[in-house]
Amino acid sequence: MPRSLTALPPAQLEKLGEIDIPEAEDFVRQHHAEHPELGPVEARLAEVHAEIAATGTYRHTTAELTFGARVAWRNSSRCIGRLYWRSLKVRDLRETSTPADVAAECVEHLRVATNKGKIRPVITIFAPAEPGMAAPQIVNEQIVRYAAYRGSDGGVLGDARNLALTELAVKRGWQPPASRSPFDVLPLMVSCKGHEPALVEIPADAVLEVPLSHPEFEWLGTLGVKWHAVPAISNMRLRIGGIDYPSAPFNGWYMGTEIGARNLADHDRYDLLPYLAKRMGLDMSSEATLWRDRALIELNRAVLHSFAEAEVTITDHHTESQRFLTHLEKEEQAGRSCPADWSWIVPPVSGGLTPVYHRYYETKELLPNFFPAAAPGKCPVSH
Repeated sequence: MPRSLTALPPAQLEKLGEIDIPEAEDFVRQHHAEHPELGPVEARLAEVHAEIAATGTYRHTTAELTFGARVAWRNSSRCIGRLYWRSLKVRDLRETSTPADVAAECVEHLRVATNKGKIRPVITIFAPAEPGMAAPQIVNEQIVRYAAYRGSDGGVLGDARNLALTELAVKRGWQPPASRSPFDVLPLMVSCKGHEPALVEIPADAVLEVPLSHPEFEWLGTLGVKWHAVPAISNMRLRIGGIDYPSAPFNGWYMGTEIGARNLADHDRYDLLPYLAKRMGLDMSSEATLWRDRALIELNRAVLHSFAEAEVTITDHHTESQRFLTHLEKEEQAGRSCPADWSWIVPPVSGGLTPVYHRYYETKELLPNFFPAAAPGKCPVSH
């Protein structure tokens, strides 16, 4: 079974490229244990030991890389959508390390994942961190991020979360559109020590976007609000068997509340609730009127309605909560632990109405897994 992260010294986890041999052994044993058809594990362990002794690291086989990436998703305690972890499509691009090539393959990742609206879970794994060698680092939090522009009045046009990212893009040479909008797609920025940083515009035809409408409020469809279809997280570090992959963008599909209750609703994002409440004619004289709650529900209805109309894959929080309990049951039947962070698993809308609310979860993090990367603008070889 995989070891807990707490078994690893913090300083050791911070040193990318340095191989933790017991961790490597644990992973190889786990791979063989879950795939008995691979045969006895001793021969592979001997190969790994010999390779580490000769080079300071070892190379995962394609089967190990695929298994490790899928298990990293299975172990992601903040993800409610892990039922389909076995379906993750793994793109092995470990030979790709230059910033420009990484950026180009991120665009291809979007195309593969979008799949004409039938979103596919995909991970693209670029060059690992190895002793004495730099690895690429994607600066953007997600492959698709919307720009943010601060006005002279202090207000923000766009996704306020991305103010710093937008400023960095401009500093690196990006020119915003002449006519700025709340949904201008930022360029991809990729850095790597020893290479020129890449700043690559994402082609419009690679970004599927869904315009928002509402089944009852026709005026909502005239506001120009939209959201992109593929939530491809791109700034997390994938760790498999003691090897770190600093650039490994991955995606599932959206749960509606991610868009309707966070991205478009949070005060430090698009903050649409006050405007929607006014257009709905709600009584906003007191918080006790629950105007925020009523506007939030209708915004989430709009998201689910719009994605369904566009035939783009999405799920609602009630359905996904049931699926997560199915996942838990399957993991228990397999004799495995299933860590979960309650604060992330419980949906931000009607949490108490979902079955994931009324229970406790194991919190111990397991390996393989995903970890936070460096702050935007930095290009670490280790962090």
